[in-house]
Amino acid sequence: MGVCVKTKVTEILGIEYPIIQGGMAWVAEHHLAAAVSNAGGLGLIGAASAPAEVVRDEIRKCKALTDKPFGVNVMLLNPNADEVAAILVEEGVKVVTTGAGNPSKYMEMWKNAGIKVIPVVASVAMAKLMQRGGADAVVAEGMESGGHIGSTTTMSLVPQVVDAVTIPVIAAGGIADGRGLAAAFMLGAQAVQIGTRFVVATESIVHKNYKEMLIKAKDIDSAVTGMSTGHPVRSIRNKMTREYLKLEKEGAEFMELEKLTLGSLRKAVIEGDVVNGTVMAGQIAGLVKKEQSCAEIITEMIEQAEQLLK
Repeated sequence: MGVCVKTKVTEILGIEYPIIQGGMAWVAEHHLAAAVSNAGGLGLIGAASAPAEVVRDEIRKCKALTDKPFGVNVMLLNPNADEVAAILVEEGVKVVTTGAGNPSKYMEMWKNAGIKVIPVVASVAMAKLMQRGGADAVVAEGMESGGHIGSTTTMSLVPQVVDAVTIPVIAAGGIADGRGLAAAFMLGAQAVQIGTRFVVATESIVHKNYKEMLIKAKDIDSAVTGMSTGHPVRSIRNKMTREYLKLEKEGAEFMELEKLTLGSLRKAVIEGDVVNGTVMAGQIAGLVKKEQSCAEIITEMIEQAEQLLK
């Protein structure tokens, strides 16, 4: 393994391969994060809206399973974000990625603690703002990704962000194999962040119904709910998305729509209710054909990318 593996991102993060696992709520817990880090990528714990002490516990459990660097994804809208931000410093976490907002108020504290800060951005303006604020890199995430999405595709967003900033750019959204990794490098990215393919990893605690639904998904099985509310979310179409889209078309109130999705991600991930739950996944789900270990996923991606980049 030679050509494409060493990049500025692998250097900054102290990892072997330029592959980062997405910090997905309910999915990205210590088992998955540790497995990805042990396989040479960067595992992430998704703090989502968890209470601060739960995040501390996850960090400690992850440390027990790996001695490699791993990170935490902080959702800045989380009411406990202040406490979570402080815990990352106390626990000596190496990397933090952020979503849903601007991490500037924590930047100084994190940087003083030697933490690498990598915000997820969906626009050039946000990428520039993050660079000015002291970010070490940015994840440019296209709307192909699962969960909360922006409005620009990966193919058009990544090169524009690369041109706009001098810090390394990590591509995300619609990447699931070595072809996607090679394409991201061609667009100027120095690493990729992957969510959907890691959801079906052997080490992922996601319910088997959820994994099976992802593996069976076809190219056209992706649905986006919440366009009308300004909070679009991509998942696999099911009874819940059909009801949601119908209500949305009828001009339902925000609260009525919220009721439909309250706790629905947990329902799908933990309880395996893939009918009424939210089965978040990227448009790339149709490329994900089988359950594999994190090590197998990463090795396969790197080998395929290297063949293409020779």
